[in-house]
Amino acid sequence: MEESVLRRGVAEFIGTFTLIFIGGGAGIVSGQDIVAVALANGLAIGIMVTNLGHISGGHFNPAITLGFVATRRITLPLAVAYWISQFAGAIVAAAILRGLFSHAAFLGAVPHAAGFGAGKGLVVEIILTFFLVWAVFATAVDPRGAFKSIAGLAIGLTITIDVFMGGPLTGAAMNPARAFGPELVSRHWTDAWVWYVGPLVGGAVAALAYEWLYLRPPAPMPVGPPETGVIEPRPGDAAVS
Repeated sequence: MEESVLRRGVAEFIGTFTLIFIGGGAGIVSGQDIVAVALANGLAIGIMVTNLGHISGGHFNPAITLGFVATRRITLPLAVAYWISQFAGAIVAAAILRGLFSHAAFLGAVPHAAGFGAGKGLVVEIILTFFLVWAVFATAVDPRGAFKSIAGLAIGLTITIDVFMGGPLTGAAMNPARAFGPELVSRHWTDAWVWYVGPLVGGAVAALAYEWLYLRPPAPMPVGPPETGVIEPRPGDAAVS
């Protein structure tokens, strides 16, 4: 990607705006229909990753960006620009939704863990975000993945299955920006920390685990003459002591 920071930031703003406007909006207009909400969130991200992934990488989520920082795949100044764009997109989308609907209806866009508990909700958000960031690294980061072919589809479907399971429990935000925009606009901060700590922990663990397990440069195979007990060098190989 050779795009400027401004162009990448605008892409992150648009992608995050789409997630909150479509995903949060579906939570409002569908009466919390889990199928509608899951498909709206998954399709929104899948389409935006396909549309904008070649510009910014298609993060649209501070937890994903943190995973890239933790694995040194993005510089900290660029990550800060991404975070500003992501939170700004979430706030603008939430503000528009609030202008379109009553306060009571708008609460349908705010993640919550009522009746489930903050502690359990934290565990759910960590696991769901782990799945999401794992899918991102497996399809969009791993050079053996299929970024140009199915990354948007795979990432979108991961969000969809996560919402099917976690939506009724925590709202399945998996994204601090997804939580922050609606929380700020509605001024509803009950157990808000769950949707920041959970995704950030789950995202960082997934990124570091995938990096360590699958993306580290493999150690060179030792080669040498037969008397050393290792493999004889092939043409072009050098013996490793």
